[in-house]
Amino acid sequence: MGVEEGKEAVKRYIEDLRKKIHYHNYRYYVLNEPEISDAEYDRLFKELEELERKYPELITPDSPTQRVGAKPLEEFGAYEHSIPMLSLNSVTTEGEVRDYDERVRRMLGGEEIEYVVEPKIDGLAMELVYENGVFTVGSTRGDGKTGENITQNLKTIKTIPLRFFAETGAPPLPLLEVRGEVFIPVSKFKELNAELGARGEKMFANPRNAAAGSVRQLDPRVTASRPLDFFAYGVGRAEGKEFSMHWEVLDYLQRMGFKVSPVIRRFKEFKDVIKYHEEVKEKRDVLDYEIDGIVVKVNSIEQQNRLGMISRSPRWAIAYKFPAREEFTRVNDIQVQVGRTGALTPVAILAPVQISGVTVSRATLHNEDELRKKDVRIGDTVVVERAGDVIPEVVSVIKSKRTGAEREFRMPDRCPVCGAEVLKEGPIVRCIGVSCSAQLKERIKHFASLRAMNVEGLGEKVIELLVDRNLVSDAADLFSLTKRDLLKLERMGDKSAQNILDAMEKSKHTTFSRLIHALGIRHVGEHTASLLADNFRDMEALRNANYEDLISIPEIGPEVAKSILLFFEQGSTKELLKKLERAGVRYEKKGVRVAEEEEVKKALEGKTFVFTGRISMPREEAKSIVVRLGGKVASSVSKRTDFVVAGEEAGSKLEQAETLGVKIIDEEEFRVMVKEVVKTV
Repeated sequence: MGVEEGKEAVKRYIEDLRKKIHYHNYRYYVLNEPEISDAEYDRLFKELEELERKYPELITPDSPTQRVGAKPLEEFGAYEHSIPMLSLNSVTTEGEVRDYDERVRRMLGGEEIEYVVEPKIDGLAMELVYENGVFTVGSTRGDGKTGENITQNLKTIKTIPLRFFAETGAPPLPLLEVRGEVFIPVSKFKELNAELGARGEKMFANPRNAAAGSVRQLDPRVTASRPLDFFAYGVGRAEGKEFSMHWEVLDYLQRMGFKVSPVIRRFKEFKDVIKYHEEVKEKRDVLDYEIDGIVVKVNSIEQQNRLGMISRSPRWAIAYKFPAREEFTRVNDIQVQVGRTGALTPVAILAPVQISGVTVSRATLHNEDELRKKDVRIGDTVVVERAGDVIPEVVSVIKSKRTGAEREFRMPDRCPVCGAEVLKEGPIVRCIGVSCSAQLKERIKHFASLRAMNVEGLGEKVIELLVDRNLVSDAADLFSLTKRDLLKLERMGDKSAQNILDAMEKSKHTTFSRLIHALGIRHVGEHTASLLADNFRDMEALRNANYEDLISIPEIGPEVAKSILLFFEQGSTKELLKKLERAGVRYEKKGVRVAEEEEVKKALEGKTFVFTGRISMPREEAKSIVVRLGGKVASSVSKRTDFVVAGEEAGSKLEQAETLGVKIIDEEEFRVMVKEVVKTV
C-alpha cells in the first residue's frame, strides 16, 4: 500500500471513529440510553485524540475532540440573523389567552386549528447554523436582528451536536438554522453555586443568570466547565426541505440528534391548552429546568404564514405566563447562619410573603460582599425571588421606599454560636472554632443527607437535638446510638426510633464516592467525590495521595487539592475514619459486589427498563446500573419494554405501561432485582 493510500485509509478510519463517538454522544446526552460503558467510550475518544495528534492535518471543526479547542477571545463578533428571531407577546390570565384563541380563529375564518404547546424555558434563545449537517455558527438572539457570535462556547455544550446524527440515514440539508434555548438544569445550578460558594467566589442569583454568565465567557474553557444544556424548539431557514407542521419540525430536529422538551403536546380543543397550562404549572417545581409559562403555537405552517406578525411578534404564537415568582416584602432582621465549613452566611428575616403558593420568611444574602453590594439594610423593602426549590434570596432593594429608619448590618467579629474568632477569606467570613456546635450540626446533616449516606428519617430537628444533648460529637457517633438514646428526644416514639436505627444500619453499606461526599471535605461536592472515587482504589489510597497525584486529575485544581490534603492531615479526620470503620461502614469503589455481578448480569442481559417518577437514587445512577449489568434503558414505554420502574408522582409512562401490560416495579423491587449492585456517584 502506497503512502497516499495508507493516509486515505487512516482518514476513513478516523471518520468512522468520529461517527461512532457522535452516535454514542447522542445516545448518552440526548436519549439518555447509552449502549456502551464509560470505559469503552473513553477508549474510543482517546484513540481519536491520539490519531489526531499524529495526523493534525486530518482534524476537522466538527470532531468531538474540538468541543474546547478555541483560544480565548478578546470580544464577541456580531452575527446577523437571516430571519429575525421574534419575541412573543405574553398574557397572564385565562381570559386573555382565550381572547388570543378567538382572534386567531376569526383571522382564519373559523377554520379548524391545532395548537402545539410547550413549556417556556427560562433560558437564553440561541440560533445554530448547520451547513451540510455540520455546526458552523452559533449566536445569541440579541435584539432579534443581530446577535453575538458565540460559536466556540456553544460547541462546548454536549447536547448541541457538532454534526447531525440522522436516525433515518437521510442526507443533511444544505443549510438549516436551528433555534432553541440554552439553560442550566436546577439540580446542576445548585451544585454549581455550592462549589462557587465553597471557593469564596461570587454565586449566581438564579439558573438563568448562571446560563447567561456561562455562555458569554470569552474563554470557552470556562463555559465548558459549566453544566449547560440545550432544548431545540424551532427552525429559521431550511434549504432543501419544506415543513407543513410545527410538530413535524420538532420531530425532524429530534431525528437529527437534538433534545426537545419531553412535555410538548398538541391539542385540537383549546380547553385542553388551558388544562395543560395548569398541569405544567403544578409540575413546575418537579421539572429540572426553570420555566415561567407555556408557549402556544398554531401547528400549521400555512396558517402561521397567513396569520403573519405584528411589529416584532408573531400572531401565530403567544406566551401564557405563570404567576410571578418575585414579591415585595420587608426585612425585619438580619441574622447569621453558620455552615458545616464554618462559613458565616447573613440571612434576611422577612415579613412572611406568599411566592408561588409557598410562604417565604427567610432569604439568603450569601456573604458580606453581596450584602454590601446590594446594600440591604434592616427595615428595607426588598424584592425576593424563589425559583424551584432553590433557597429564596433577596434580589434587590427598593431604595425609594427608605424612610431613614433603616439600619445597616455588620458581620460579627466572633462566631454567634460558639464565640470563637472569625477569619475573613475573600468574601467569606469563617468561624475557626474547632468545637462549634453549629458546624457540627451542619456536618452531620450533610453526612446523613439523601445524596451522601442517605439515612432516611434522620431529619434536621433530630440532628439538632442529638448535638444539643451531647449524644453525638461527630458523624460516626450516629452509628453508636441506641434506641434508648433516641427515645430521650422530644416527640420520638418507639417506631420512629427503630426506623432511624434501621436506616442507619442500611446506610453502612455504601459506595466510595458517596462516602467521600459525606465526609464534607471543603470544595468537594458530588462530582469531585466521583472523580476521586474513580482515581483511587480506596480511602487509604486517597489519604496517602500527594499534591501531584490530586492535581493530575482533570477538573481538580490547586485549591481543591490543597483542601483535600488539609482535610486528611487533621487528627479529627483520622479518628472519624477509624470510628466509621469500627462501626461497620463498608463501601465498594464502583458499587460492585464482584461475586454477584455475573449472576445478576445473566438475569438482566438484554432487558429494557424505563424509569418514571421520583426515586431516591439519582436517575443517572439507576440507569448506569442497568447498562453496567447488560440491560438497556429507554426513554419511552413500548411493547419491547420489560420493566417500568415507577417512583413517586409517576406520570403518563406508568399509564402506558398499564395499558400495554408491561411489568411495573417500584424502587425497592428494582434494588432487590440488581441485588444492590449499585454505582452511586
